[in-house]
Amino acid sequence: MDMTINQLIEYAKSQNCSDIHITQEGEIALRRYGVLGKIDQKYSPDDLDELIFSMFSDKQAKKYREETADIDFSYQTPSGIRCRVNAFHQRGTHAATLRIMGNSVPTFETLHLPPSIKTFADLPRGLVLVTGPTGSGKSTTLASMIDYINRSRAEHIVTIEDPIEYMYTPGKSTIHQREIGRDVDTFSGALRSVLREDPDVILVGEMRDFETISAAITAAETGHLVMSTLHTTGAAETIDRIIDVFPPHAQNQIRTQLAAVLMGVVTQTLIPYATGDGRAVATEVLVCNDAINNLIRSNKTYQIESHMQTSSKSGMHTLNSDLKRLVQSGAITRDIAIKRSNNPEELKKLI
Repeated sequence: MDMTINQLIEYAKSQNCSDIHITQEGEIALRRYGVLGKIDQKYSPDDLDELIFSMFSDKQAKKYREETADIDFSYQTPSGIRCRVNAFHQRGTHAATLRIMGNSVPTFETLHLPPSIKTFADLPRGLVLVTGPTGSGKSTTLASMIDYINRSRAEHIVTIEDPIEYMYTPGKSTIHQREIGRDVDTFSGALRSVLREDPDVILVGEMRDFETISAAITAAETGHLVMSTLHTTGAAETIDRIIDVFPPHAQNQIRTQLAAVLMGVVTQTLIPYATGDGRAVATEVLVCNDAINNLIRSNKTYQIESHMQTSSKSGMHTLNSDLKRLVQSGAITRDIAIKRSNNPEELKKLI
């Protein structure tokens, strides 16, 4: 085997890759600027097993072999490159996917995020959601918000992550980071205990289930700023997804609660630049004002997008309007914008 796991990660990082895929098919693939390519070298099954298991602690190896079909954890090379790892079984063999994290938390400006992101981070309380498909940079956007709070004011920040992705440099705030599987068993369990830890800001890595969503809303209702993610592709869909998690008899009540605590939804996706060198972030931003809150309460989320189209002065914009901006500036191509749009026909008319 030519490369150890640390050398492989170092190489992928030097090539600006975001992900590494290790599979027992004898291949290693790297994702660079959203495009997957294979390393031109075959590996033996034993070599690939060695790459995967060299990342495990003894406890993680035991859990992976004996207790679960897959495991999430963080891994750091001796040079300081951090990765989020998911090791899993497939066709009776072992495989793993590594997401390479940045060494430092990027700023809003570096990420080219809209100004409303900073507005959300300045809020004293409420629920703020960052949504989008896997690999769209949600965790990085949330990390930039946490880092901004950490640098700008004195708060107690508690993050609940699976696994911990970014490490924060001490600033004005006090930060505690809890990792699922190491420091606490579940997101919902961590959220139940966090209210006894005097938090000001709570980061929930992902709202995966009814218990976590319910606990996050309760935390926002009790005067905390709660930030989290969902795998949804638009503001209205995000609200519907949250409501649909609850049983039918409780949905009217949760609409009322959500209208009271939801401050904003940021949906984002990463799109390759027209030059092929890097990716641009396209966003959709919902700012929850009185009109939006009324639409949530009255079960008229289907009207949210049209309201966003006419509320740019409030800091809102739709995904299509941002895709139009990126196409007209020459940052991305028309074809890729249409492929990534959640309403391609409308986008064609806009551009």
